[in-house]
Amino acid sequence: MFSMRILPTLLLALSLGTLASACAKETPTASAKPVVNDPHAQLDSIVLGMGCFWGAEKRMSELPGVVDVESGYANGDIAGSYQAILTHERAVRAGRTSQRNHAEVVKVSFDPSQTTLEAVLIKFWESHDPTQGDRQGNDVGSNYRSAIYTHGPAQQEIAQKTRAVYQQALSRAGRGGITTEIAPLKNYYPAEDYHQDYLKKNPNGYCGLGGTGVKYPGSTHAAPAVTQAPRLDGKALNFERQLVVFEAADCAFCKQFKAEVLDHWQSPVAIKSTLNPTAPTGWQLDKALFATPTIVLFEQGREVSRYTGYSGQAAFWQWLGFQLLTPVQRKIAFEQGTERPGTGSHLDEKRPGTFVDPITGAALFRSDAKFNSGTGWPSFFNPVPGALTLHEDNAHGMKRVEVKSASSGIHLGHVFDDGPPPTGKRYCINGNVLKFVPDAGK
Repeated sequence: MFSMRILPTLLLALSLGTLASACAKETPTASAKPVVNDPHAQLDSIVLGMGCFWGAEKRMSELPGVVDVESGYANGDIAGSYQAILTHERAVRAGRTSQRNHAEVVKVSFDPSQTTLEAVLIKFWESHDPTQGDRQGNDVGSNYRSAIYTHGPAQQEIAQKTRAVYQQALSRAGRGGITTEIAPLKNYYPAEDYHQDYLKKNPNGYCGLGGTGVKYPGSTHAAPAVTQAPRLDGKALNFERQLVVFEAADCAFCKQFKAEVLDHWQSPVAIKSTLNPTAPTGWQLDKALFATPTIVLFEQGREVSRYTGYSGQAAFWQWLGFQLLTPVQRKIAFEQGTERPGTGSHLDEKRPGTFVDPITGAALFRSDAKFNSGTGWPSFFNPVPGALTLHEDNAHGMKRVEVKSASSGIHLGHVFDDGPPPTGKRYCINGNVLKFVPDAGK
């Protein structure tokens, strides 16, 4: 799915590597059975592709007379499973196959005594943007195509008629041509149990489904339009190294990332958010976006790495750390390595200032807490309050207390009880994982 997909559900891993979403963890559950108020009612059904089927399922279930909405896959040439579709889409993009992928769809079952196929299709047209081809918002790929798959000539005729009517309304509004595929249903596979009623089970789950804002003639309301935000101006950004956060307006995980990370940003890397799914002007993405939030690291105006979805600060900072730190620093930070005594940075640093986390920029120690321990490592008798976490370390046959950065979780060193007053502590820190920021004017 898109625009969000989990990739905590990754998510959905967090990239096209899984094409999962930036939503919740996918845990199979028992199959849900359709709820039919009147078991003797003669139901009809139609299969609709509107991009992300999580949002499509929610939207279509809101229509009076709709009895059941089931997420599924339709009209492809491959096996009907989520992983098969994600894998096949990668092959399609790489030009390794000519077989068609399935579309993510919803099978809408409705009671003709309570609603009509035309009403179902009006809801369909108004609830997504049918002019985008193989995409829906930030969700990009042939599996996100707009489609109506019918089971007979009568349905085909009504689908064609409603498309013509809605195209006139779109044209009057200055919108483009409808790209929706209207075809007989060739094959259909129900989606895995964890995709059914997804947004009911995961109310914070993201799906970028949105309408054009254009009413179907005679309809009383339409889904809110998804407006395209302007592209970021590449000339206004840091060409050498810049992080860009690609968001969506209704993305719960984007809001969580903003609250937990962006609103407290101190990292030395410049960062900018955007609702536009394309690269800043003059810059280049390695591939299209698949979910939000996606955080892309650009260097020299080109993508060098991306982090898709958001499942908490620790995983994000570790990803960023692997991009920013040198191999020597990474060995210390992520593998509990230790620099040789006398070889690290900042041993002789005496200026007034602050030693900070090299990834997050969070303050760790002030220089007035630094002392010469004679050990060959920068040593401090007191950290900045709340800057560190302490952990028992029994490695190498020793019993020690490990020191980590509270903001990024990286390994810094160890603390001992042989320091000077007033604390009596010696925070023995690897200088290579410290960044020094001198006080202003120093």
